[in-house]
Amino acid sequence: MADEWTKATLGDICSFASGSVFPQSEQGDAHGTYPFIKVSDMNLPGNERFITVANNWIGEKTQTRLRAKAHPKGATVFAKIGVALTYNRRRILSQPTIIDNNMMAAIAETGRVHPLFFYYLLRTIDFNEVVVGTALPYLNIGDLKRIAVTLPSPKQQQAIACILGALDDKIELNRRMNQTLEATARAIFKSWFVDFDPVRAKASGQQPPGLNPEIAALFPNRFEKSELGEIPKGWDSRPLPDIIHVNPPRSLSKGTLAPYLDMSNMPTQGPSPDSWVLREMGSGMKFINGDTLVARITPCLENGKTAYVNFLADGVVAWGSTEYIVLRPKGAIPTVFAYLLARTDDFRSFAIQQMTGSSGRQRVPADSLAKYHLTTPEIASPLFRCFGNLVSPMLERMKVAAEENRSLAALRDGLLPRLVSGDLPVAEAERIAGRCA
Repeated sequence: MADEWTKATLGDICSFASGSVFPQSEQGDAHGTYPFIKVSDMNLPGNERFITVANNWIGEKTQTRLRAKAHPKGATVFAKIGVALTYNRRRILSQPTIIDNNMMAAIAETGRVHPLFFYYLLRTIDFNEVVVGTALPYLNIGDLKRIAVTLPSPKQQQAIACILGALDDKIELNRRMNQTLEATARAIFKSWFVDFDPVRAKASGQQPPGLNPEIAALFPNRFEKSELGEIPKGWDSRPLPDIIHVNPPRSLSKGTLAPYLDMSNMPTQGPSPDSWVLREMGSGMKFINGDTLVARITPCLENGKTAYVNFLADGVVAWGSTEYIVLRPKGAIPTVFAYLLARTDDFRSFAIQQMTGSSGRQRVPADSLAKYHLTTPEIASPLFRCFGNLVSPMLERMKVAAEENRSLAALRDGLLPRLVSGDLPVAEAERIAGRCA
């Protein structure tokens, strides 16, 4: 390690502050002066590094009444009690923020440590090593202050923060792009197959906005009455199994080493799972590329755990939880159709209503989805092909970005401990990160 590195403790370079009590009666406001975040807010989409999203806000009067302290922008926050603290999640406040009493804030002494470097430094420290208690683990401020660290020069701190921050910035850019692509694909699905916007436009004598004449011509120009109300002329209300296979058979012998997707890695937002592993086939649902996986058990279904399978090699059969329902469109219907359907509020609400079983372990019987109806043209309609040509490239681009993010995250996580410990020179890390930019 370079001579300019110095020894210190966390107590030397930062101050710690616990959060404030947040009564249930004060929760639920979507507007206010300060976001009031809880441990669960660290997992919200958009809060991967900086806290930018909050479920609760309070005004200054409420802050005064609760005697709640607003922690400064740039502070690093984390869980201080319960199982959540063992996950070692760290987040940076993007504005003055109040945290609840299950959390703690660490405020860097800016004269000695760069705030972003400090965040990455904290990410290298395993708080499990200073946890107090067994039944209900918690962190003691005194123990945190005594944790030993080594610090490079301010110039090196800034350089390290820049390298790691650039990787995280690229990850965030990809994540936001994928959010936009997902929203666009879902909006097109809803417009065509739920709201029937092109049909409504043509019925009023207008050209459907945003559609070229060839695609617009594939939509009817009027509605007709049905048992479910008015539907596009020539379309039909069909039970789900008429157009989508539910749990189609897949062949994978017991004991075969194959990709395994755990429920914990199922995404609540977007199509791509965080990760998967190789595991010998046991008991579970089998799937291939192009399948859509929907969690059927509470609370995973309510939380939106849904995935589009496009991460396997050609011809590979994977497997996962018995609590998945596998969907696969029939005929020429593009495979992304099932994924976008599964992401609609209507489909999820219907599935939730079909849940059976005891409280806390309710699940959707797969055969109950036969009662779900959707209005579509015939399976052979060229409209499905046009839909696939339009939205399938969006999910493919999302796949590429998700793969890049996994590589960037692996690189960041590999560089982080070596940079923060001084084992890897900054110049070498810059060369490595530069090759992956």
